[in-house]
Order: sequence, then C-alpha cells, then structure tokens
Amino acid sequence: MAGDNRFEKAFGGGCCGHTVPRIPGLQWSGEGGVSRRSFFMGLGTAAIGTWALRPPSGRGTELSSGHVLLPKKQLVVKPVLTYDINKRRPQTSWRNWGGIMTREDVDKEARTLTDQLAALQKKAEFNPKILPITTVANKTEAAAVRAESYDVLLLCASGAGVDTLEALCDPARPAIMFVRHLSGPVYLWYEIAHPRFLRKTVDEYGQPGMDPHDVVVDNFDAVLWRLRALHGLKNAMGQKIVCIGDAGGWGAGGRKAPQLTREKWHMELIPVGYPELGERIKAARADSKRTALAEAQAKTLLAQRGVKLETDRKFVVNAFLLTNIFKDLMAQHQTNAITVHHCMGTIMPISETTACLPLMLLNDEGYMAFCESDFVVIPSGVLLHHISGLPVFLNDPTYPHDGIVTVAHCTGPRKLDGRHFDRVRIMTHFESDYGAAPKVDMEVGERVTMIDPDFNFKRWLGFTGKTLKTPFMHICRDQVDVTIEGDRKKLLEYMVGFHWMMCYGDYRKEVGYALKKAGIEWVDVSEKA
Repeated sequence: MAGDNRFEKAFGGGCCGHTVPRIPGLQWSGEGGVSRRSFFMGLGTAAIGTWALRPPSGRGTELSSGHVLLPKKQLVVKPVLTYDINKRRPQTSWRNWGGIMTREDVDKEARTLTDQLAALQKKAEFNPKILPITTVANKTEAAAVRAESYDVLLLCASGAGVDTLEALCDPARPAIMFVRHLSGPVYLWYEIAHPRFLRKTVDEYGQPGMDPHDVVVDNFDAVLWRLRALHGLKNAMGQKIVCIGDAGGWGAGGRKAPQLTREKWHMELIPVGYPELGERIKAARADSKRTALAEAQAKTLLAQRGVKLETDRKFVVNAFLLTNIFKDLMAQHQTNAITVHHCMGTIMPISETTACLPLMLLNDEGYMAFCESDFVVIPSGVLLHHISGLPVFLNDPTYPHDGIVTVAHCTGPRKLDGRHFDRVRIMTHFESDYGAAPKVDMEVGERVTMIDPDFNFKRWLGFTGKTLKTPFMHICRDQVDVTIEGDRKKLLEYMVGFHWMMCYGDYRKEVGYALKKAGIEWVDVSEKA
C-alpha cells in the first residue's frame, strides 16, 4: 500500500553551494485555532517576554519586532457512532455480534464517546476541533453526515451494515475506524472490519482510502497520534514559503525538487530576488527606528547568560536587521515559512552578515526558516514541524558508523524542545569565516527523530536516536553526534538524497501515517520486528 497516491487530491490545501490553488477533492475545514504550543511560541514575537534557559544559564528578555505568528489551520474531526437495533425473530438468527442492542445502549455509548473525545481534545496539544457525535443507522443518515464540512471522519463502528459504513467514508477525506474490544460494550466491527469492510469478503483490499492502519481497537491514544499526523499533513499541504533567491534543490538529483514540491505537496513557493532584498536592507539601514531596534535586540541577546559572542558584534546587529526584514516578507505573503538560497555567498555582501543567525532566531520564535533552499528536504521539515509543534534542524549528515552519525549545519534552533533555550556561542559561518552563526550546545541524551528524504519524492527513510555529544570539529558550527537506533546496515544501504531533518522526540508513527496519505513510502530503520 505504501506509495499509493490516492490521498494526494484530498490533502491539497557538501554542505552547500547552491495563492495556493484549490486542490480537487480538498475538504479541509477551518483556518483558525491556535494550539497552546503555538500560542506560547508566538508570545515572544508579540510582546516582551522571557527566554527560559536551561539551568544554570538564567533568563533574559526579547524585544518585539511587532510581528505575530499566523495561527495553524485547525483539524476538524467528525465522530459518528454507527449502530443497528435488531428485532427478535422466531427460530432463526436475528441479531449480530455486539453489546449495543437497544436505543438506550446507543444513547449511553454516545455519551461515553463524547466524554472520551473531550478528554482526547484536552490532551491534544495541536487543538483539534471535535464536532458533536452523530448516531447513524442507515445509508440515508450516513449520506447526510458525509455532506457536512469536516476534515477527518472518526467512525465508531458499533454496528450497521457495510453499505452504511461505505456511504459514510469519502475516499477524498481521511477516516479512522474505532472499535471496542475490552474498553466498553464490544462492537460488531471488531469482528469483521478486516474481512468485510477493508477486503469486501475477498483477499484483496477494496475500501478506497483506507487500510488496516486506519483501524484502532480500544486505544484513544492511538486515535490521538493519527489525528496529530493528519493535523501535520493538513498544515503542510499548501504551505506558502518565501524563497529568498528562489527555490532550489541540492545536487543533480535535486534539480526537479521545487516542481515536485509544488506537485506533491501543493506548496506555494514565493520567489523574492536579491535585488528586492537589497533594496529592503538599504531602506532599513536608513530608518533610525529599525536600526535602533536591531541594536537593542542584539544588546538583549548578548547580555543573556548562556550566550557567548565570538565574532564581530556588528554581524549580530545586521543579523537582527535581516531577521526583521525576513519577518516583513513573511507577513506580506501571509506565511510563517522562509528559506534562503545562495546563503553561502550571495547574501553576505548584501546583508553584511550571514543568514545563519537570523534563521536560528526565526526557528526559535516558531517560524520555519531553512537555509540553502533545498526543496528535497524542506517538505520534511515543514511536515515534521507541523506534526511536532517544535523547531526542526536541517542538517548535513556524515557517514554512519559504529552506531553513531554526526549531523551539522551552520544554523540550527536553540530552542529544540520548544521551551528552553540552550547555551550558544555566536561565531562566524565556518566555510566563509564571516558573519554570525550559532554553535548551539544541544542537550545530551535527548531522543530525536531523523528523516532522510529521497530526490524523487517516492521514499523517505527515518530513524530515532539520542544526542550523544556536541563536538567542536572543523565543520559546520552546529554539530551533534547522534546514536542510531535500529538496523544500522539498513540505514547505510537505504540512504538517499543528501540533507536530513531532525527534531526532538519520536514522531516516526505520525510521519509514516501522514506519508502514506501523501503517497510517499516510509522506511523506518528503528522499527522493531
């Protein structure tokens, strides 16, 4: 089933050197809804707040540039309880399996599900919108629900015929089936979900848009992580990204990456040329208020405990000026995402700094900010950010060996756990020995998810590991050794593309589930047999 692209329509909405269209079948609902995590991450851009550093680094303050993060799109979930009430008939089988047999049973189960879904909604950090539950007993009632506006069908399949379930499930819209075994009155479809619904009484799968991984037994936590995956996918599909110096892709294999990004992920890549950026920088330098703000922001950052300056201070001031211009561009184009092409050279004489520090600052505030404009890997960063709610680290991998791999880049987030700021040395960019680039002292012992996307947008490789140490080799400044959990031989043999994407936490299940809907194969090196 991996690689099946049937859901693509439904979800339309060496280190360096180089208006979303309406998608047919797209039924994502709602543009508002700020998750608790997004809300708190956005506070730093809207007001003067505190930066919580890992002990004993202390605290500092951040000066506002007046920009506010846009809210993420809210995932709208429609729960439905299907049922049938059988009537006794003499001398024949008259009832199906299942513990819900009367109208009173149906109403009681609907109340129980409502309470459980309220608990799930409270637990979900991405703030889904869960609509009131509807009870459905036939195709007519099913058709009425299917005509409603929502993103995901949560099909609580207590009873009813297969024709009713089929009438509910729209192939252009994802669905999760929930059945009970031990968590309450047993459901009919606990018995026959696989042979009758998914396989239509034959050996081959026949339900459009669904497979065995869309069925959950008893466990609402398993429902939750699937909804988290779909929330990430909804927000990744159609993402707008400002592309300084246009969109690109690493190596010969990456030449088609921008077009594949538009086709597969329906992203809107907004080019901003360097002449325009140069004019914006020139105007900002002539604006005393903007230069004073950049000076004050630099002073605030450098005064914090846990921050050490090892380059010329003017590069830091210029970095804040550039950061605020990047925010202007994102605000103009109504997005929270930006990438910089030709960041190894072209931007330096124009900005009189490097893009490294601005990208760190933006990622730590909740934006998505990527160097190199490598659209082979950027879609994985967008998806992983929207799934996890955390900053992500675009990196150069090295050769995996002896159960470890070093990953590095000259820009990376300082707030990888979404809450605490790590210690940082602000140095020059390594290859140019110029500008301002962070060397973040990442926390040791953190579990991470690593993604390695392929050039052809057909297969992503992933694994989990733990941060082992942050060395100081003559390579990109942000560098960390990561252990490899799982089949190390498989990792070596399956490696594709070039750049990798990393974030704290284990999100392999969510990434794999989302990719299946997007028509991309997921190879989980850390998966246990």
